Amino acid sequence: MAKMINVFHIVSNKRWSGPEQYAFDLALRMRSDDNYYIEVVCKKSESVFHKFRSLEIPVSILPLKGLTDLDSPVRFARLLKRGQNIVHVHTFHDAVAAIWAKHIAENPSTRIVLTMHGVNRPRINYLSKKVYRDLDRIIFVSQRAYDEFVPRISKLDKSKCVILRDSVLPASDEQLFAAPDLRRELDLPSGQALIMFHGRLSHDKGLDVLLRAITQLDRDKFHLVIAGAGNRKYVAQQKAFIVANQLVRNVTFLGFSDNVQGLIKQCDFGVLPSVVPEALGLSNLEYMMHGKAHVATNNGAQLEYLENGKNALLVNPNNPYALAEAIKQLLDDPALRTRIGAQAQQDFNERLNYDNFYHHMTDIYQQLFDK
Repeated sequence: MAKMINVFHIVSNKRWSGPEQYAFDLALRMRSDDNYYIEVVCKKSESVFHKFRSLEIPVSILPLKGLTDLDSPVRFARLLKRGQNIVHVHTFHDAVAAIWAKHIAENPSTRIVLTMHGVNRPRINYLSKKVYRDLDRIIFVSQRAYDEFVPRISKLDKSKCVILRDSVLPASDEQLFAAPDLRRELDLPSGQALIMFHGRLSHDKGLDVLLRAITQLDRDKFHLVIAGAGNRKYVAQQKAFIVANQLVRNVTFLGFSDNVQGLIKQCDFGVLPSVVPEALGLSNLEYMMHGKAHVATNNGAQLEYLENGKNALLVNPNNPYALAEAIKQLLDDPALRTRIGAQAQQDFNERLNYDNFYHHMTDIYQQLFDK
């Protein structure tokens, strides 16, 4: 029988976002896997800490203040003294802390894995190159993320670099049914399409582009719900735009939701008009998983799993006119959105499901101790 592997996720962000959900889903799946012990290390951030505590697994709190923080590696090293350990980190600064902790612990059976969640060019200086050398695996969530990073570092050991597309865990039936009934609460007529945007409320995610796009649509045909949180000033600007353009009856802000999938199940289709290139696009996968058509931009890794007109509608970023036309297509043609949604769900189930992701991730973990 294989020896149990201890997996420690270091999560240093104060706000919940894609990397935190990535670690959360892995911990949720791994806590019932007898081959692994799972623990999370995070800052004393109420939203992040309590979310991980809901998993009923050990959660340690450290300062995690970055490169000048010497206390966190020393304290974290105490967890690495024994056993086979994998420290899975999600930022460069956390990778530095993990490497220091590994050296302090002096346990040769500790491995460090970094997942690169963005489309980012690498840091290229002495410290950065040393960090990349000391990592045991660098996981890229898409080919696009890999291509932006790996070719720019000379003498990088490419055998350490792995492309593993992330996925999303399906919510339980209990969670799905616990979501509020949007049509009833918003008093929407049966013929009015319910459109959904979810994610961080920022220009990067294209919310302002979406609002400009819907000014061009027939307002009797849709209601847009917006799930997520963001910068207060940016959100206030978007709300002012809605009032100025007489969209109050067509747009509802839901705020941050712990049950996005329960909301997605109720919508007719989604819109994700990201302005910056997405390293993967977990929100896109959520619509696919639930058989919902969606409109997305074509400027990132979406092109690796979305095909225009087949399992989504794709438009150029930052173009409200093209976005409005794509939304209009789905508004005017329910059969089209049904066909696209069905194909998206099939593609997700066959190629993008979480079981496939988890199998490959645990293979990576196991291979690190096969040497």
